Amino acid sequence: MKRERRNRENQKRAEDRGQWASKTEYILVVAGNVVGLGNMWRFPYLCYKNGGGAFLVPYGLLAVVCGIPLFLLETAIGQYTQEGFITCWSKLCPLARGIGYGNFMMKIYDFSYIIIQVWALFYLVFSFRSQLPWATCENTWNTANCMDPQILDSPSINLTNRTVLTNTTFAATEFWERRVLGMSRGIEELGSVRWELALCLLAAWVFCYFSIWKGVRSSGKVAYFTATFPYVMLLILLIRGLTLPGAGEGIHYYLHPNLNRLANLEVWIEAGSQICFSYSVTTGTLTVLGSYNRHHNNCYKDCFWLCLLNSGTSFVAGFVVFSVLGFMAQKQGVTVDTVVESGPGLAFIAYPQATAMMPLPQFWTVCFFLMLILLTVDTHFVTVECFITSISDLFPELFRKPGRHELLVFSICSSFFLINLMLVTEGGVYIFQLIDYYGTTRACHYFMALFECLALAWTFGADRVINIIEDMTGQRPSVFFKLCWKYVIPPLSLGSFILYLVDFKHLKINDWYIYPDWAYALGWTMTLSSVLMVPLWAAGQMCLTAGTFRQRLSVLCRPAEDPAWQRRKMEEEGTIVELRTPATT
Repeated sequence: MKRERRNRENQKRAEDRGQWASKTEYILVVAGNVVGLGNMWRFPYLCYKNGGGAFLVPYGLLAVVCGIPLFLLETAIGQYTQEGFITCWSKLCPLARGIGYGNFMMKIYDFSYIIIQVWALFYLVFSFRSQLPWATCENTWNTANCMDPQILDSPSINLTNRTVLTNTTFAATEFWERRVLGMSRGIEELGSVRWELALCLLAAWVFCYFSIWKGVRSSGKVAYFTATFPYVMLLILLIRGLTLPGAGEGIHYYLHPNLNRLANLEVWIEAGSQICFSYSVTTGTLTVLGSYNRHHNNCYKDCFWLCLLNSGTSFVAGFVVFSVLGFMAQKQGVTVDTVVESGPGLAFIAYPQATAMMPLPQFWTVCFFLMLILLTVDTHFVTVECFITSISDLFPELFRKPGRHELLVFSICSSFFLINLMLVTEGGVYIFQLIDYYGTTRACHYFMALFECLALAWTFGADRVINIIEDMTGQRPSVFFKLCWKYVIPPLSLGSFILYLVDFKHLKINDWYIYPDWAYALGWTMTLSSVLMVPLWAAGQMCLTAGTFRQRLSVLCRPAEDPAWQRRKMEEEGTIVELRTPATT
């Protein structure tokens, strides 16, 4: 009778917090989150830059020994604890709760990536014009140095020696810098808010609100469209790209192996960074999404399929990107390496410029930017949902009452809409680049990966994690995962973190704009605000806990409660066992 009452209480708590309506919704939301901008505009460039096909060696190896084990570890602890990325540590290792607060700070900086969705929406609106504005120099914002892309088709122009390109700017570049951004001369000159971008920003936050206002019950439904439709667009663009003249040369640059690059340590570090970025590990996202699963969901099998989907999408996206870059290179009469771009330069300059030179340019532009918007929408609303979940789990009595969750979501979305208005000013792109470079830097990922493994594999116990996964899924993970968590990931993360600090270079824009000293200080403050949460929380708890140093350490490294242990005892004895942390003697 007591057991039935306890089961009813646990079920009511799960209903109050929310659970995925089906396994399909969970898979789609996680897939939509991990398959994003990193696959489309970062992986192909890194592959080209770091040895072409040879880059797949470190990428594949690190995906196996770091990416998949961390993916499984974070998903499993979320499913086991049924908590967000802050409160979950109370049931694992209270001393390491600073990791959760570090993830919390990283999430705040991740909100700035909504600006990419804003830019893409702005381009999408202009894509329906009969004359694409980045395909001509006859606009009010164009300068005397503007070069119309149609001139590349003129047989009277010899672009082999590129003399015509001297002191000229393509129309797509001028549209991006002068019409979209209205770029000022630096971060010191923020200028005015660009109202068109502000409206796009408002639309993005409104969509985010209605995607998550009912928690996972609404976000799971939205993912049916936002997670699947980008693949339709990707397939259309892949077919078109492979049929373009010059596509073969572009793909050759993408995949041609340069095995000598494997001896360069930087190649391996960038491969590890890409794994963290595209797999969404070390940020707490997978923990929150896993926490909405039912206890016996097979997260062990899920992680293999989701990681395979992520890496496979990255590989295919490379063909889409480089087939178009090969087409551009042939049009301009130059080699592919001179037109290769990464990040915003690829999405908002190179690709629009390429579509302007194709038949039916409006159609291809709409396909591309619609895909880009949906890729960013998924990632963004999942980021916000994880942020809100962690707040709700910290204060369940306050936010798990009728209407409170919707009010919290509205408060977060409206507050960050006002904060993000800085990003749509004339100097907003400088702020975004600063946040991107310092707020979510790879040093934060390395640091979190190191302490996650120390807390879970060494303090909580790798064998204990293995037993928990077996208890939940009915499958016992290979000993390979234990070895990765204990002996592979920690030294690799520590080494990469040290090398990042040793080889650190300050941010520059286009190799000409240098930020003022106060901006660099602000950037380092963003980095340290997440990294220092781990040692500061641990030090604070050691000071506040009573007892000798050894006693305090023992108490803080012991889970406050152990649901799996309680469940086994209940099954064996048919009684309710209340597990409490022993009082310090």
